[in-house]
Amino acid sequence: MFEKLKRSESIEQDTGMMEQENKAEQIAEQPKTASDIGIGELINKRAKLEEAIDYVGLMIKNLKDKRTRLEKEIEEESVDIKNLKEKLVKVSEYIEEENRGIRDLSNKRAQVEHEADEVGTLINNLRNKLANIDSIVESEENKVKSIKESRPKA
Repeated sequence: MFEKLKRSESIEQDTGMMEQENKAEQIAEQPKTASDIGIGELINKRAKLEEAIDYVGLMIKNLKDKRTRLEKEIEEESVDIKNLKEKLVKVSEYIEEENRGIRDLSNKRAQVEHEADEVGTLINNLRNKLANIDSIVESEENKVKSIKESRPKA
């Protein structure tokens, strides 16, 4: 959008400058008579100088306008960049917060996993104890059976 505006302004400025150059050439090409050779040349030179001064003035005005537009565009870009920087800082803070949350969750998961391992170990120990008790009970049962069997039947 800015490019189109810049191009159209540049074309308008160039057109204005070309019109002034054409006027200066037309004045220079006017036929000279013998009676006004001395004064006519001075008048033509003065007119050319005035046109040249006007042309330079227009160029200066155009340059000032361009500089003003550039300053405005640079200021707008500066504001945009500052806004982007603020947004990026917020995004960075969000990412850090998420990373802290992930680390906390990871630590909690590791803690729960450790507790689950402890519970698994306790279950295995209790299962072994129960199996040991079961084998003792079975052994005692077998002893009782053998004692019953070894007694004479009455």
